[in-house]
Amino acid sequence: MLANAHVSERRGAGLSSNDGMAATVWKGYISFGLVSFPVRLFAAARPKGIHFHMLHKKDLSRIKEVFYCAEEDKPVSRDEIVKGTEVSKGEYVVVTDEELRAIAPATASTMDILQFVPASDVDPLYLESSYYVAPEEAVSKPYVLLLEAMSKTRHDAVAKIAMHGREHIVILRPSRGGLVLHTMYFTDELQKANAPSLPKSKQTNAKEIELAKTLIGKLAGPFRPEQYHDEYRANVERLIQQKQRGEKVTAVKQPKARPVVNIMEALQRSLKESGRTAVSRGGRKTSKGKSKAA
Repeated sequence: MLANAHVSERRGAGLSSNDGMAATVWKGYISFGLVSFPVRLFAAARPKGIHFHMLHKKDLSRIKEVFYCAEEDKPVSRDEIVKGTEVSKGEYVVVTDEELRAIAPATASTMDILQFVPASDVDPLYLESSYYVAPEEAVSKPYVLLLEAMSKTRHDAVAKIAMHGREHIVILRPSRGGLVLHTMYFTDELQKANAPSLPKSKQTNAKEIELAKTLIGKLAGPFRPEQYHDEYRANVERLIQQKQRGEKVTAVKQPKARPVVNIMEALQRSLKESGRTAVSRGGRKTSKGKSKAA
């Protein structure tokens, strides 16, 4: 990995003030003008899911991954494998881990802040992964200084950092618990060709827009992420438990497609239904009509 050149990316070895067992993802310095102070990055989120193993259908034994050489028509061991990139048809340039470490940029150990931008300027489309930025306990004053200054000016910081085998452009932003870092996609990584094209002709009228705004107001409320859950994962867990117990698998009823024929009629019906049902998925109405987490 590029970030191993000057930085210890010791998974499982890092300590944070928030989590004594958290794994350090990156360790280095934040450079803010002439001020520099040490920090560590910790993963802020990880996706959860049910992991399935590949099994042989005949006897349910585990299938193992085998590295195979097509030229010699035989399996090869890991110590026989090198990294290479194809530069022309059938021609490869081999690169060693030592060579990659030797050319790691300075951002492998120092995160230079390049500029500060208004928090509202960053399109969420660019955001990739999230990390907590924790200061080393012995040097916490410059960390707090940067955090408070960014909070008061409502500005985020743009910086660059090398880790996980590549260099990232990142956004540092203040939060209630400290600094948070988001790796970002570069402009040439966005799939702009997949962006939808809006119809050129105007297809809505003022009354439809007002009804839509009223519906938004009915469904509006503070963001409470704890009330949302992965129903698909819960269904998979239930499926596994049912099969373990030898029970019949319970199918989930799928909603029927409801094509919109008359927008005004659909909006009016939506407004009526919003007064009788929960205002959001995973929540239910209280007697006062407010959403309550399930």
